[in-house]
Amino acid sequence: MDLLSAYQEMIKVHGWNGTAASINLTRTGLEARVYEVKGQGMRVETALLIQALSGTTHFAQAVAAQSGGVFIQLPEGEGVSGEQLHGKFHELYTELGRLSATYTEATKDGEIDRRERADLEEIAQEMHKTMQELMALMFQIYCRPTTGPGTQSKTDES
Repeated sequence: MDLLSAYQEMIKVHGWNGTAASINLTRTGLEARVYEVKGQGMRVETALLIQALSGTTHFAQAVAAQSGGVFIQLPEGEGVSGEQLHGKFHELYTELGRLSATYTEATKDGEIDRRERADLEEIAQEMHKTMQELMALMFQIYCRPTTGPGTQSKTDES
């Protein structure tokens, strides 16, 4: 999703007039920012506000895509269970099986064409997302709140 599409999708939630009013702009002012009319542009803070109002992650997804990555919304920490973690492992195994089967089919003729490559890359992106969600769940369930990447708990120091 590109940025323009992200803005349009977020604005659809409350409409042009509703979104503009929510962020203290006129419809014309909002349209000028979205469509970059007369040197106008969308500020990151405004895009994040519209994203929050819309209850979506479209802006984050568009920025991640333009940066060559994917946006992964991590699961909330409250009420996270080992069952959810096992579900993510199962999801990852399923995606790995799909990747393997797609690879096998794609290489039968000794070459991976553009469509096959796109299919393989899409599965890999899904696997990457699932892996990040799995790791977040794992750490939320089994790590002490004060630990994280680059930090140590008091018990780790000895």
